[in-house]
Amino acid sequence: MVFEKLFGRGFKELSEEEFIELDAEDIETPSGKIPIRVDKMEDFSDSDRIQKHIRNGNIVLVKIKTLRGKDISELKRAIDKLRKTCIAINGDIAGIDEDWIILTPSFAHIARE
Repeated sequence: MVFEKLFGRGFKELSEEEFIELDAEDIETPSGKIPIRVDKMEDFSDSDRIQKHIRNGNIVLVKIKTLRGKDISELKRAIDKLRKTCIAINGDIAGIDEDWIILTPSFAHIARE
């Protein structure tokens, strides 16, 4: 039998009484629509608001152009704060362009190619 070749001689076929039927509806997956927020980061203090959105399970697109033009060191601090939040919740963060970043909660990831 093919199964014995794959799993060894200790493999035995199961009878119908030994099967366990699983209900696929019990599996917890995000249902419905996934909220995607678009936000601006004009000051370091805006990172607190963005953190709330990501912790609430939203995917957040953040325009960072204004803060990048004002103070690059403040932008680096804000992005580092958001990156640490993403790590803490098993989320993801990535730059889309020079002017945008995206943050995702744990149930989504960013495909990098």
